[in-house]
This record gives sequence, C-alpha cells and structure tokens, in this order.
Amino acid sequence: MAVLECLTGGSDTTYREITGERVVFGRHPSCEVVIDKAAVSRYHARILQSHGRFYIEDLRSRNGTQVNQSDIEGRQLLDDGDEIRVCDFSFRFHESMPSGKTRDSTIDRKADQSWATNIGRETRPVVVEDPDDSTSERSSIISTLEAGTSSNLRLSVKPEAKLRSILEVSRSLGRVLGFDEVLSTILDGLFKIFSQAEEGFILLKEDDTGELSVHASKSVRETTDELVPVCKTIVNRVVETAESILSANASEDPRFQASDSLANYKIQSVICAPLIGKAENMMGVIQISTADLKMQFTQDDLDLLASVASQASLAIENSTLHMAVMKQRDLERDLDFATQVQLGFLPDVRPKFTCYTFFDHYEAAQRVGGDYFDYITLPDNRVAVAIADVAGKGVPAALLMARLYSSARYHLLTQPTVAGALSGLNSEIASSGLGRRFITCVLAVVDSEKHELTLANAGHLPPLRRTADGNVVPIGQKDSGMPLGIVPTQTFDETKYLIDPGDTWLFFTDGVTEAKRGDNEFYGGQRLIDYVASGPAEANKLVKGVIADVENFCEGTPQADDTCLVCFRRDA
Repeated sequence: MAVLECLTGGSDTTYREITGERVVFGRHPSCEVVIDKAAVSRYHARILQSHGRFYIEDLRSRNGTQVNQSDIEGRQLLDDGDEIRVCDFSFRFHESMPSGKTRDSTIDRKADQSWATNIGRETRPVVVEDPDDSTSERSSIISTLEAGTSSNLRLSVKPEAKLRSILEVSRSLGRVLGFDEVLSTILDGLFKIFSQAEEGFILLKEDDTGELSVHASKSVRETTDELVPVCKTIVNRVVETAESILSANASEDPRFQASDSLANYKIQSVICAPLIGKAENMMGVIQISTADLKMQFTQDDLDLLASVASQASLAIENSTLHMAVMKQRDLERDLDFATQVQLGFLPDVRPKFTCYTFFDHYEAAQRVGGDYFDYITLPDNRVAVAIADVAGKGVPAALLMARLYSSARYHLLTQPTVAGALSGLNSEIASSGLGRRFITCVLAVVDSEKHELTLANAGHLPPLRRTADGNVVPIGQKDSGMPLGIVPTQTFDETKYLIDPGDTWLFFTDGVTEAKRGDNEFYGGQRLIDYVASGPAEANKLVKGVIADVENFCEGTPQADDTCLVCFRRDA
C-alpha cells in the first residue's frame, strides 16, 4: 500500500495510506488533502493510480507543483521517496509504509475525507480530551437542570431582563437561515446576554460518525492557541443525561488537571446545555465559560442558557433542513443540466442510405448513464455504428461516456481500419488515469455500396443478425477482445460480413439481457434471440417490440441498468 508522509504544514498526522484511485490536493473541501491557503488552487494537483503505478499531475494550478524541487509538466511517474511540494507544503511519497511506522488514528475528526484539513487553518476547531473519569474523587458540578424543564423557568430574579434577552435572540435567529450564520448568531447573542463570558462553543453530532465536533466557537481573548477548551467530562454528562449543567472551579477539578491546554485557560465557571431536536434526538451542546472569579455563572444563568438552547435547537434544525433542501435543489438543477448535456452527445439524426433503415433507443437507469451509441459518417457512403457500456452508472459513468464520444470519433476518422480505431481507443482509455474502470465496446462500419459490414468487438455482447428467413445468430463472439482500459497494448481483430437483402442487425447493452423480474430472474440472451426471431421485420418496430417485451417481463420491477439498442436493416 502506497503512503504519503506529511513533512511540513502542521498536520495532525504524519502518514496516510493511498487507498483510492486518486488523491487530490487543493483548497476545496472536496479534496482528499485540503490545504487551506490562498496560494493553493482549489484543485491544485492529484496523484493517480494506474495498473499498480502512481503518477502525479498538476491541475493547471497558478503556482505549480514540484517533485524533488523541479516543476512538473503533465503527468509524471512517482518513485519511492519522491518529495512533492504544493506551495509551502511538502509531502514524501512511499511505495509502502516505512518500517516501524503506522498510520495515525487521529487523522481527522470527520472520517478520512480531509486528511490535512487543518493545514494552514487559522480557526480553532480542536477538542481537548479529558482524562479517564475513574480517577475522579470529587466533582465541580454544582447544579443541573433537565432539558424538559426549560419551558418553565424560574423568573423570580429580573424576569424582565431574561425575557428581553430571549426575545432578542429569537429576533436575531428569525433573520438568518444559513447554517454558519445561525451558529454565529447564537454565540453572539449569548455573549451579549452573559457579559462575563470569555469562551463559548457549539458542539454538534456528525451524521456519519455520531461523534461531537466543534462547529462554531467564540472568544474574547486574543490568542494564537488553536485549541478550543472543551471540558469533555461535562459535555459527556450533558449528552448522556440531557441535563443542563452549571460547574464552578472547573480547572481545579482533578478530572481536568491532566489537560494542560485546559489548565492554561484557568477556566473557573462553566454552563453547558444540550441541544435537543423536535424528535427528542440529541443534536449537541452549547457551552460558555469564564475565568473571572468575581463573575461566576449562577443558577439563573443556567435557566436562561437552557431556554436559549431550546430556541437554538429549533433554529439549527431549520437551518439544517434548509441547507439540505438547497443542496437537493442545486443537485436537481445540475442533474437536469447534465441530462441535457448527455442527450446532446447522442445522435439526433439517423443515417439515411438507399435500401437501409436505422433505429435506436436509449434510456438511462438514473438521470444520467454510462451507455453510449453514435453514428459517425465516413467517406464513400459509409457510416460507423458505435455502441459501448461503461462500467457503473450515474455521474462517473456519464463523464466517461462523454469522453468516449469524442475519442471514438477521433480514432474512427483518423485510423484506416476499424480494428486500428478500437486499438487506439483502448490505448487512450487505458493510459488516461481512470483507475480500474473499463468499457465494453463494439465498432461496426456499414458500407452501403458494397453491402458490407466490418466489425471489431472489445468485450461487448455480440450483436444479433437476423436473416431474411428469420434465423438469428450472435455474431463475432469468438473474435472479441477484452474490454477497453484493461491492457494498454491490446490489439483487436476485425471481421467482414456481407449484408444480404432482408438482413437485420441488432446491437444492445446488458441493460436489456440483465433486466430482472423479482429478485433473481433475468430476461436473458436466449429470450432476446427468441423475440428477435419472431418479432417485426422493420427496424423501428423491432426495437420498440424488444423494449415492450422487456417491460412486460419485468412486471413493474424498476430499471436497474442503462438500456441502449441500435438496429439497422437492409430492405432490398
């Protein structure tokens, strides 16, 4: 397993195994190695794995990428020990984990998506861990308040001030919907209400791991310390019991004394309240603290924080739902556009030759798909028919299908033979850094003057040929090579066939033969052969009939794979 070693930049970890097909360095949060510096491009560079070798490529970054102190151009092979430099940050590539080293388990608190998220960051999102609770002999917790009692606050002390503060926070939250704005507004409101507050944070549970992490923090101190002081003993108690807690002299509690960072802040008083959702689910906690001995928090402060926390919970839930709706809307809009783009790649005009008729059908299982077909007009009254199936479905397959569209046209128009075009297409796909994805593909050139078909197949389902007397035969299965993208040096054979009057040729993808009824009954190749043998003679009616027969077979089972058929017939 190849490994990246972080040499500079202050990362929380030292080593990271390269487990995927690619590792992207950049400023954008979706990158595998996030480097939060303005000099770093959003997508700066990437490491690609292809057939057991690793390559690095600069993604047209404005400041470039260096390997062993030399700028790289294009794609460059990585050797063991090579030093990669992205602006001021250096990494060393190892073909395997160095002897005696192990992968750091504290890579990232939000799973393994942003190994170097903290590189260059100026925020303070680090949680301080407390020692084992079993060593505690006494507690600094002096008061608790169940979350359910916050609606019946004791207003005996300055009730008008409490009400005014709560209304002010409510009005402020009513003006914002953005997630970060909501969290910031909550903390700003609390610091206005509690003038003695010096540190505050909001911890929220992560959807994927269920662990708490800091999503917002506020401090009145000027400090370069990157740690947000979190008293995990109190936080864990709040989460477990759903009680708001008032704690005094927290820094003197023996449970916290092992935390040097916490001791440095000299925290004297803490109030912490749970964030409870409408479904009574634990969302996280709010905590504020002070080191001022003369301005410690009181029971009334605890009451007020519990009340604000109930409003904050609702605002956070609404903001989260709003954010999800906005993301879904953006996704739907992007998918709509992607669908239109992909349909634009498919031919909108069928070939028109004397004595020949063509027909086709395409339907993606999702909004976009990985099946592909095309007609490419060639000189001398010839047309190339291409049909392919990219491994996988959805957006990744659709992106590769878009590349296949232009590449297939290029090789068919520049190579003298069909076999040469398929071999050139395979070499390009195999060396393109697409990882382990492969493509089955058939290229066929129809000569309408010689009534001849030249066929080359890369691991695709063999086309069916129906003669004028109704006999149906799969063509070219023995001459088929492996799918595209597996062996870069693979060459393909081509075979020529005469097209007799009344001949019908049907090309299709496995979305037809692997259509399912129930859990494990497939439509199958033999059923397709039987239908083609007895189906209509005309190309358009035959394709429509196959689709109807597959739908009747499936009995309402949703389409699981992309479906594509191309058919042509010599009428005379």
